[in-house]
Amino acid sequence: SVAVLYVFVLTLSGGESQDSGACARWCPPNSVCVNASACRCKPGFSPLFKEIFSDPTDNCDDINECMSPRRMDCGKFADCHNVEGSYYCACIPGFGLTSGAKRFQNKSENTCQDVDECQQSPRVCKSHGICRNTPGSYTCQCLPGFVLKPEDPKLCTDVNECTSGQNPCHNSTHCLNKVGTYECRCRPGWKPIPGSPNGPNNTICEDMDECSSGQQPCHESAVCVNTMGSYTCRCRPGWKPKARVPNTQKSPVCEELPFTNLTLPLGVNSQALSRFFNKVQDLSKDLESYSDKDTIQNFIRLVDELMEAPGDMENLAPHDQHYIVTWLLFTLEEVLRALAKTMPQGPFTYCSPSNTELSLLIQEQGDKNVTMGQSHARMLLNWAVAAGARDSGPTMAGIFSSQNMVKLLANASLDLDPEKQAQLELNYERPVRGAQVQLYSAVNSVFLSNTNTEKLASPITFAFSHLVVTHGVTGAEPHEKDKMPKQKHQELICAFWKRNSNGSGHWATMGCQKMGSQNNSTTCQCHHLSSFAILMAHYDVQDWKLALITKVGLVLSLICLLLCILTFLLVRPIQGSRTTIHLHLCICLFVGSAIFLAGIENESGEVGLRCRLVAGLLHYCFLAAFCWMSLEGLELYFLVVRVFQGQGLRTRWLCLIGYGVPLSIVAISVASYKEGYGRQSFCWLDLSHGFLWSFLGPVTFIILCNAVIFVTTIWKLTQKFSEINPDMKRLKKARVLTITAIAQLFVLGCTWVFGLFILEEANWLWAYIFTILNCLQGLFLYVLHCLLNRKVREEYQKWACLVTGNKYSEFTSSSSNTSHNQTTRALRASDSGM
Repeated sequence: SVAVLYVFVLTLSGGESQDSGACARWCPPNSVCVNASACRCKPGFSPLFKEIFSDPTDNCDDINECMSPRRMDCGKFADCHNVEGSYYCACIPGFGLTSGAKRFQNKSENTCQDVDECQQSPRVCKSHGICRNTPGSYTCQCLPGFVLKPEDPKLCTDVNECTSGQNPCHNSTHCLNKVGTYECRCRPGWKPIPGSPNGPNNTICEDMDECSSGQQPCHESAVCVNTMGSYTCRCRPGWKPKARVPNTQKSPVCEELPFTNLTLPLGVNSQALSRFFNKVQDLSKDLESYSDKDTIQNFIRLVDELMEAPGDMENLAPHDQHYIVTWLLFTLEEVLRALAKTMPQGPFTYCSPSNTELSLLIQEQGDKNVTMGQSHARMLLNWAVAAGARDSGPTMAGIFSSQNMVKLLANASLDLDPEKQAQLELNYERPVRGAQVQLYSAVNSVFLSNTNTEKLASPITFAFSHLVVTHGVTGAEPHEKDKMPKQKHQELICAFWKRNSNGSGHWATMGCQKMGSQNNSTTCQCHHLSSFAILMAHYDVQDWKLALITKVGLVLSLICLLLCILTFLLVRPIQGSRTTIHLHLCICLFVGSAIFLAGIENESGEVGLRCRLVAGLLHYCFLAAFCWMSLEGLELYFLVVRVFQGQGLRTRWLCLIGYGVPLSIVAISVASYKEGYGRQSFCWLDLSHGFLWSFLGPVTFIILCNAVIFVTTIWKLTQKFSEINPDMKRLKKARVLTITAIAQLFVLGCTWVFGLFILEEANWLWAYIFTILNCLQGLFLYVLHCLLNRKVREEYQKWACLVTGNKYSEFTSSSSNTSHNQTTRALRASDSGM
C-alpha cells in the first residue's frame, strides 16, 4: 500500500513537470520524461541511483516482486511468478482455482485446491493401467500380467511369460503369449491327446500322422512319409524332382523319367527295333552318368542308327512300317519333351553326323511372338501357346528334324481334307481320286510344354526347307532363281502325320494350309501340332480307262475320217454338192480331233499362248463342223422341198458359209474376251462369264434349225409319196438322203449333247458316254457315208482288183450283192446314187 501511494505521488509530480515544459528525448526504455532534462522509471521498474535522473546513461530495470525483500505473498498452494514490470500468482502443479482461472493477483484471491488427474480426459494412465489420485499428483498401477515401462511410468507393457525362462507349458506344446496371459498349444505336426483340450496351461500333445489325415500334403507326383512331429515328400520310383521348379523336402514337384514307360509297339516283330529298344533301356540306366545334353545327343544317335539301317523293318508290310513310324514319332516327342524340361534356360541346338537336328528354346512364360528353328525348319508362335495349363516355371518348345525316315514312309497315303479336295476338283475340273506322295523335306516333329495341341488358340507359322526340284530331278542345283516348274497334276503341300485308330498312320492336310513357296522353302500355317513334312503330291485326276478309250477311239476316228476324205476326193461316181459338204465336214472333224488328241490337256497348268491357240482352233473347227452339218440340212431343203425350183448353193457359197460364219464367231469372241480361251486343266473355253455359250449358242441354234428342216422334209416327203408322183426315182433319192442326214444329225448332235454335260460337270456316266460317242464319230461317218453306199463299195472293189491284179466284172459284183441280198435288204434304202 505504501508502494502504491508512492507511485501515485510520483505520477502526479511527473505530470506537473511535463506540463511545465518539454520532455527529454533521451529517456531510456521503460521510463517517462519529467522535463526537458530529467526522466523517471515506470512503475515496476527502478533506476540505478535516483528516482528522477538526468544522466542519459542511466537505465530502468525490472523489479522482481517475487523475491525478497519485496516478495509478494500469494497464499497456500500458490507461487508468485514475476513478469516484466509486474507479477502474478498461480496454483502449484496438482492444484487449481475453483473458478478455473489460471492466474490471480494476491492472497485474497487464492482459492487453490487439489486437482483429481484420474478424472481427466484423455486418461493420464495408458492402456492396461489404473490411475490412483494423490494430493497434488497421481500414480499409475498396471493390471495383472503387465508392468510399468521404465522409460514411461504412464505405460503398462505385457509380461511375456513364454520368454521368462520358466517354460510354463509341457514340452510337447509350445507357449503362445497373449496380451496379459499365455496359452499352451500343440506344436505343428502334433495334436492334443484324447481328452486334452488344445490351449489351456495343462495341454499335452502327441504326434499327428499327416500322411493318413486325408489332407494330401504332398504334390500329386510325390508320396508322403510320416516323421515324428512332421512328414517328408519323396518322388515315386521312376520319377525325379522337376528341374527349374522351387523344390523343398516337404513339397517337391516330381516328373517321370524319360524312358520309364517306354515299351515296344505291340504286334510288330523286328530284331532291329528290339535292339534299338534295348540300347535305349541301357541309356536310361546310365542317366546319372551323363549330363542332360549328352543324354539327348546319345538318344538322337540311336534313332539315327535305327533309321539308317532299318534292317528287317524294310521287309515288313506297309501297315506295320507306318505303325513303327507312328510309335517312334510319339516316343521321340515324349522323351525329348521330358529331357528338355531338365535343361537350363536358353536356346539349345544339336546336329548329328546324319544331319538330324534338334532345336530347343527354354525361357520364362510370356505372350510375345517368338521365332526359333534350324536349317530344316523354322517356327513362329505366340509364347503363351507353348505354356501348358498346369505348368509353372519356364516354358519349352522344340523341333526335331530327321531326313532318315523316307524308307519307312515311302508308301504312306495322303488324306485330303474336304475343302482341299473341293478346291482341287475346281482347279482340275474333274474328280480327284487320291494322290501319290513323295517326301521332299525332313520329318519335323514339333513339341511344346503344352501337351494339349490338337486345337491351338492361335495358329503357328512354319517354314520348311525342302529338296530342289528342277526338271523333275531332286537334289540338283537350282536354275532360274530356284523357280520350281509346275508339272501336271502335282504340287507341294503341307502335310502332317496323323495317327489312325489302329496305331498306324497316314499323311493328312486338315488344319494346315500352304502360304507359299520360294527359295527351296515352303511356308505353312497350322492350327495344331504333330510331325510335319513337305510332300510332292501327284494327284490322280485321270481315269486311265477313260484316257485309253479316248486315245484308241480318237486314233480310230482319225483313220476313218481320213478314209472318208480320200473316198470323197477319189470316188468320181459320188461327186456332187452333197459330197462336197461331207468332205469339208470330215476335214473339220479330222483337224479338230487331231488337235484335241494332241493338245487338249494343259500340261503346264498355266494358260499360255499355246493353250489359248489350241482352244481357239478347237472352237473354230467344231463350229465349222456344225456349220457344214447345217449346210447339209439346207442342201436337203433345196433338194426335197424346192425340188422343182432349182439346185442348192454353189461350192464357193458353201465354203464362205461353212468357214466364214465360225470364223466370225471366233473373231467376235476373241475381241470380247480373249482370256476365255484356255483353262488350267483343259485348252478349251473358260466357264466364267458365260463364255462357253460362244460355242453352245451356235451349236444349239444349228441343231434346232436342222431338226426343223428335217421335220419339214419328212412332212414334204410324206405328201409327195401320197400323191404318187411319177418321178419316183427322184423321190426315192430324196428319202434316202433324208434318212442319212437324220442319222448324221443323230451321230453328231447326240455326241455333242453329252459333250456339253461333261464339260460342265465331272460326272463319270456323262464322261464315258461322251468319250465313246465322240471318239467313234469318224467311224460312224465312215460307215454311214462310205460302207453303206453301193457306189463307194463298187469303187472299193475296183481298187482291190487293181491292187491284187484280178479283173473286175459287173457279174461278179452282182453275184456278190445277190448273195447278201437277204442281209442287206434293210440297208439297201441307204444306197444312194451320189
